[in-house]
This record gives sequence, C-alpha cells and structure tokens, in this order.
Amino acid sequence: MRVLTMILAGGKGQRLFPLTRHRTKPAVPFGGNFRLIDFALSNLVNSGLHAIYVLVQYRSQSLIEHLRTVWLGRGISPNQFITVAPPQMRHGESWYRGSADAISQNFNLVQVFRPDVLAVFAGDLVFRMDIGQMLDCHIRRRAEATLACSSVPLNEACGRLGVVQTDGDGRIVRFAEKPEQPEPMADRPDHAMASMGCFLFDPKALGEILGRYPSRKSERSTDLSRDIFPLFVERGCAFAYDFGTNEIPGLKPYERRAYWCDVGTIGSYWSAHMDLLGAEPLFDLHNPKWPIFPGYVTLAPTCFLAAQIEDSLIGEGGRIERATIRRSVIGRGVTIEPGAVLEEAIVMDHTRIGAGARLRRAIVDRFNEIPPEARLAPDAVPSGERYFLDPAAGLVVLSRGGIAPPPDDLPFTSSDTGTPGSF
Repeated sequence: MRVLTMILAGGKGQRLFPLTRHRTKPAVPFGGNFRLIDFALSNLVNSGLHAIYVLVQYRSQSLIEHLRTVWLGRGISPNQFITVAPPQMRHGESWYRGSADAISQNFNLVQVFRPDVLAVFAGDLVFRMDIGQMLDCHIRRRAEATLACSSVPLNEACGRLGVVQTDGDGRIVRFAEKPEQPEPMADRPDHAMASMGCFLFDPKALGEILGRYPSRKSERSTDLSRDIFPLFVERGCAFAYDFGTNEIPGLKPYERRAYWCDVGTIGSYWSAHMDLLGAEPLFDLHNPKWPIFPGYVTLAPTCFLAAQIEDSLIGEGGRIERATIRRSVIGRGVTIEPGAVLEEAIVMDHTRIGAGARLRRAIVDRFNEIPPEARLAPDAVPSGERYFLDPAAGLVVLSRGGIAPPPDDLPFTSSDTGTPGSF
C-alpha cells in the first residue's frame, strides 16, 4: 500500500507565546533533546511510513534547519523522503490560508505520488502511535476519511478540541470543532471523544471536496477540521479511530496507555514535561522498541559536581556544580552554578544559571543567562519585556535570550530564527 503523509507544521502557536516568538510551534524544544515535531516524525518512521512532506510557513527557519540536520538525510529513494514544502501560491499570491488551503496548494504532490491513502498529521503533538493499526482500521471500513480520537475529560475539550459522536460501527455521525459545551460520550458522561488532529483520507475523495470547496478562491482561512472534515461526515463516510486501542511495543506497566498531549498552551507544555519525570513516568522516553528520535549532538557528557538531582532529565554537554534540581527538565549545554536551586523548571539549551539563583515553576528558553542570586517564580517575576507570567497555569516564562555561543560550540542542531507568515 502506498501512503503519503503531510505534516501540518506552519502554525503560529499563539497560545504558546513567548516560546513561539522566534519559531513555529512544531519547532519548540521539548524534553531536553527533542523538538515537538520529532514525535510525529518518529511515529511515522517507526510505523514504516517514509514518504513525508512537512508543510511549513510561519517563522519556519528553525524548523527547516532542524529537519535538515536531523531528518532529511533519511531519504534514500523516490518513495522514501522527508521534504519541506513551503507555500506554493498555486491559488494566488498568498500564504497558506489555513490547514485545508495548505493541503490544497500542495495537492499536485499527491497526484504525482499517487498514494492509496493520504495521511495528514499535526506536527505539534506529544504521543506514541502505531499508525499501521489506524491504517488497517481505515482500509477495513472502506472509509473516505478516518480521524484519530482520544477520550478526554469534558473540561479539557471545552473550546480547545474537536469533538465527535459515533454510532456502533465507529462511523462519525456528528462533529463539532472546538465547542464551548462539548457533547459527552454515551458511555462516559464526564468525558468527550476528542479529535487528535490526525487524519487518513482517500486521496480521490479529498481532492474532489477540496476542488469544489467555495472558499478556496476567497481570502477566508480554510481549516481542515472546521471546514473540510465535516463534509465527509455529511457524506456518511467518516470514521473515528479509537486511539485507546492502539498497541505500542515496549510500553511499561506504569505508563499511561495511549498517551497523547496537545501542548497548545504554556500550562499543557509544562504539564507534559512533568509527565516525563519520576521513577514511573506517565510517558517514558526510554523505549528502544518505539524510540522518539532526538537531534544529533556532538557534545560531551554532562559533568555533575556534588549536585543533588531528583526526578529530573538532563541533556548532554552541561556542567552542574553543587546545585539542587528537583522535578525539572534541563536541555543541552546548560551550566548551573553552585547553590542554585531549580524546582519544577524547564531550562532549554545553552543557558547559564548563576550561583545561588532559585527557579520554581519556570520555563527558560534557549540562550539565556540567569544572574547569581536571582529569583524566578510565579510570585517573583523580574521586570523586563522578555518575562511573561501565566496566572492561570501559575508559571513564569523567559523568552529566548541572546547569549548563543559560537557555532563550533553548538550541538549538531538548529538555530531559532525565521520570518513570520500567516498559517
């Protein structure tokens, strides 16, 4: 079976600001060694799907450099590739006007490849999925469209996620995109069946619908979930794939089955990091049978000098001296000086934490320097335009700094620069 995948990786990620100030959302660092897009790409590669276009737009240079250094070398034949696809402007002089327009502008690539199935996946999810099992479900049902769905508490779906209702055969009979009052599941009144933003399509049916959608030639944004997928539901040919049935090899008994997190907000981004920590994490990154592939590095191991570290993840190339770190995720090339205390903090690459500094429930983007004895916490936010407080989540964020070392001192990963678009 020929399967072509398009990853939607051009979103602004406004709710994840300021982490998206200099980069598109799928390029945001995650888990010390990864970018968000690495999860979707790893699931595809682990599932044996190697024909992948990454549709980019908004502040995409960081993502493009990451793909170039980590992923693009995997292409070895016309049927195995990972290729960046910027806006082609095939429908006029404009950027992508939403996710559906992004697919439409690149539909010539589908016609050239001639796949049996077109997969369209979001590039900003933290999850593990054997996509082959979803494909089997799609083919068995002779579906024109299949949407991966996961059960979530009702309050988590409100205004954030698409919600489906199905019949006894899994056929989607109702779909609402981000309703304020989501309809609960019939057998779980406190949960909703939510869209994961991962689709499988019959290419011919999708091309037909995209070709006649009236807003294609207008200036209005067209969204795959809001505007296109409901038309498949109306035709009675759209099905839900229950992600809760997905089986992953190597999963530990203590992990959350079918883990999936849409890290759309600062709060969910931080919570997903906390799910990586401890002796029995909800999402264990150490799974050789279904690995998440990180960026390549050329850094030495991190040096620990009399440090106290509890339930934390530490990247390569750092130096931690007589510091205390609890339930935190530390990126590559991070220096933490004596007496510093970090609690429930996320510190990204090539940052220096000064002696005696204290960080609590803080997210520090790359290339920053925290002065000695500084305090960074929700109740201690320094003045300055790069500091942001998220009162709802009880988190403080420091946006990307400007102390980047020379290129020779950086790991074999990408920068965080780019230009804005409108995807």
